[in-house]
Amino acid sequence: MALTLLCVEPAAAQDIGEEFCQTDMAVTIKNIFTLIQFGGPLVGGTLALGAAVATPMVRQSDMKLELKQIRTQGLVWGVIVAPLATTIIQFLLSSVVSGGTSCNF
Repeated sequence: MALTLLCVEPAAAQDIGEEFCQTDMAVTIKNIFTLIQFGGPLVGGTLALGAAVATPMVRQSDMKLELKQIRTQGLVWGVIVAPLATTIIQFLLSSVVSGGTSCNF
């Protein structure tokens, strides 16, 4: 009897995980994840591209320096950090959140 209860326990936990996917919290987590996954590279890449295109057209050295800083920050945060954050958050959601693997975060 005790062995039967131990064998059934993981299946019960999986059902709870599937029910978690239908909650508002799971939908909110998935929306935030999608925003970080696609929004970061989109905004960062747009800033970097815009700064790279505008730099040759500006004559003032102060403005050129600011545009180069914007380009660098756009590349670092949007193209490098956002995809790394996506991988880290995906690992945390699938490993740490109860039922996260059944929600396909």
